[in-house]
Amino acid sequence: MGSPLADRIRPAALDEVVGQKHLLAPGKALRRIIESGQVPNMVFYGPSGVGKTTVASIIAKNTDRHLVKLNGTTASTADIKDAVQSTNTFEGLNGVLLYLDEIQYFNKKQQQTLLECIENGSVTLIASTTENPYFYVYNAILSRSTVFEFKPVEREEIEKAVERAFRILSDECGQPIELEEGVCRHISFACGGDVRKAMNAAELCTLACSTDGPLLTVTLESARELTQKSALRYDRAGDEHYDIISAFQKSMRGSDPDAALHYLARLLEAGDLPSVCRRLMVTACEDVGLAWPQIIPIVKASVDAAMMVGLPEAALPLSDAVVLVSTAPKSNSAHTAYAAALADVKAGHTGAIPRHLQNKHYDSAEVARKGQFYQYPHDAPCHWLPQQYLPDALKNAKYYEYGDNKNEQSFKAYWDKIKGKRA
Repeated sequence: MGSPLADRIRPAALDEVVGQKHLLAPGKALRRIIESGQVPNMVFYGPSGVGKTTVASIIAKNTDRHLVKLNGTTASTADIKDAVQSTNTFEGLNGVLLYLDEIQYFNKKQQQTLLECIENGSVTLIASTTENPYFYVYNAILSRSTVFEFKPVEREEIEKAVERAFRILSDECGQPIELEEGVCRHISFACGGDVRKAMNAAELCTLACSTDGPLLTVTLESARELTQKSALRYDRAGDEHYDIISAFQKSMRGSDPDAALHYLARLLEAGDLPSVCRRLMVTACEDVGLAWPQIIPIVKASVDAAMMVGLPEAALPLSDAVVLVSTAPKSNSAHTAYAAALADVKAGHTGAIPRHLQNKHYDSAEVARKGQFYQYPHDAPCHWLPQQYLPDALKNAKYYEYGDNKNEQSFKAYWDKIKGKRA
């Protein structure tokens, strides 16, 4: 069979591309640009296997430009210069389309070399990346490019592509391929929106299928074996990592235990135990906080148990903790108060520590009134007495506001009673 199936059946026209209707449907911006023949420098941003390379190839064909493909993991500055030189050849007579895959692996100097070669317009750059281009692509290149986001392909569209793939494989093998019920659907669900992965899975299933009789039989069991865990899109240093842990924390904050458990399962299936434990502790402190402060040692105990037993058993204490945090009453009053105090500190609103709070017991000669004059609260009834604790410049600052939960309101009632008597 030679090259992978995904390459052998790569679409040659925009209407054949699976997915990306938000970019390529009739009337959409990218399609209009391609059809105009005046292609600007572009950055294609999105997960792997969703058509970025395919669309670049179609653009090169439609505009009759010489396509030069480079990969950021292996290409050098010399390769870029060679691509520029091809504009002086017969192939590059109509211009060169430089497709640079994984541009995030190019350092700043290499990206600056790219900038030089696209300035005069003889080379058109289409760069692709699986990471957020606003973090990884040199600003000067971004300012000269249009960013288009490619999205994971819908399962229904992938299922149609998988059915087509099996028909093509049947023609290539010269034998009918019989599919058990649910094979195409399973592959479309298991590939995580990655068309290339779905095509590879279909080809693997064909190579591994039973050859008893005149038919090649692809079983559902075989499809499950060959696509296990392939639905996971996860890179501990990439966007998907931060998206999932963000969704995990926000689901707990939003008191949705079902969503929180979903993201917990994705994180643990990817083996990312440390991120789960860290986010659980942060959410317990930041979002439940003073509404139920007893949750903090409970979650800490669950995290300790998870780290002790390891995966997969770590899911047991962690799922308990996730449901507990998700369903607990919420208060971010302490976090909000700290943020307000920190804002004052960063703005330079500090001032000298009041004399009665300082950690010294002597005064210099120029101090008229000698003595520290600190009042010990435990010597007073109810262990409280009025005393200034903030610096003079901030003595009227107010950072903490009691939350509207039962816990904090009971504390408020207590201190209103005590301080009200003594104020």
